[in-house]
Amino acid sequence: MEIKILQEKLAKALNTVSRVAAGSRATLPILNNVLIRVDDNKVTLTTTNLDMAVVSYLPASQSKNGVITVPARLMAEFVGNLPRGEVVEIGANGDKVTIKAGEYTSTINGASADDFPELPEIDESKAVKFQMGVEEFKAGLSQVMIAASGDTTRPALTGVYFNTFEGSLYLAATDGYRLAERKFIEKVSSEVMAIVPAASLQEVLRSLSDDVTEIELLFDETQVRFRLGEIEVTSKLIDGSFPDYRQLIPKQTEISLGLKRDELVRITKLAALFAKEVGGSIVCESSVENKSFSVASVANELGENNSAIETAVETDGKVTLNSRFLLDALNVLDSTEIEFGFSNKLDPVVLRGKKDKNYIHIIMPLKG
Repeated sequence: MEIKILQEKLAKALNTVSRVAAGSRATLPILNNVLIRVDDNKVTLTTTNLDMAVVSYLPASQSKNGVITVPARLMAEFVGNLPRGEVVEIGANGDKVTIKAGEYTSTINGASADDFPELPEIDESKAVKFQMGVEEFKAGLSQVMIAASGDTTRPALTGVYFNTFEGSLYLAATDGYRLAERKFIEKVSSEVMAIVPAASLQEVLRSLSDDVTEIELLFDETQVRFRLGEIEVTSKLIDGSFPDYRQLIPKQTEISLGLKRDELVRITKLAALFAKEVGGSIVCESSVENKSFSVASVANELGENNSAIETAVETDGKVTLNSRFLLDALNVLDSTEIEFGFSNKLDPVVLRGKKDKNYIHIIMPLKG
C-alpha cells in the first residue's frame, strides 16, 4: 500500500476519525486503530467503537492499493505535527507503516486488517432518507439535545427521538424532568421512529466542517447514517420505546406571560447565585398587583435575592423550578421575546419563542 496526500487534508481526516477510536476502554485492541484502505486513488479512513463508526473519504495521488490498520491517535498526532503544505507519503510493508514528509520519517507498528470489525451496511434503496441544511440541523439539534438524559439505566432517554407526525419530522428528548421538541423538517413523505444516541449526535456535530452546507440522514431498522460531505458517521439506534411525550405537553396554561429573553436570563442568573446550596431551587411568581414577573432564590445561608420584570399579568401564580434547567432552555431559545406559561405549582412550565412556534420546551416544577 502506498499513498501521497497533502498534510492538511490527512491531518483533518485523521483528527475526525480518531475521536471514535475506543482508546483505553477498548475491549478489543484493534478498536484503537484506524483502518486505512487504498483503492484506485481513493483513500478511506475508518474507525469504530462497535456502537458508532466514522469514515472519511480522501483523494490521493500516486497510490498503490492495499489495506492496513495503525493506532489512530498516534497516527493523528504525528501527522498533525508535520509542517503544513508538505506532501505526506505513507507506505506499508507487512505490518510496518512508514510515514515520510520532507525530512521527517517515522515507522509505526500496524496490524492486519483481518481483525478489524466489518461495518454493517445500510441498504440505501430501502433506507428512509432526509436532507436538510447544516445550519438548521445544528440549531435544531442543540435545542433538543440539552434535554436528553445521562442516566444509562434508562437507555431510551439517553438519545434523541426522530419521529414523523402529521407529515413533518420532529426531534424530541426528555430526561423525565424536562422535555424539548423541535419540528425539524416540514412536509416529509417518509415515516420514521428512531432513537439516536446523544453521544453519536455530538460526534456528528463535531465532525461538521465549514465547507459542508447539506447533510443527509439515512435510517434503516437498526442504524442511522449521517453524510457530511467527505465524512460519514454511522450509529446504532437505541433499542427501546420512547415515551408518548405528546400527551405530556399542555394544550394551554392558565397563566401566559410575554417576557424579554435577555431580562429573564439575567434575573434567573442572579437568583441562581443564591440558590446553589439548595439544589438550584428558584421561585418564579406572577403578580397582578405589581404587574410583574419575579424570580427569587430560596432563603439560605448565603442570603436571598428577588428580581422582577414588568409585564402584563392577568393572574397571580407561583412555581418552583431548577435554575439550571430554566437557563438551559433560555440559552437555546433564539427569540428575543418568549412565552412563559404555567398553571399551578405541580403542572409543567411551557417555554417557547413568541415568533417560533416550531420549538417547545417543558420543565417540571420542583415541589416547593
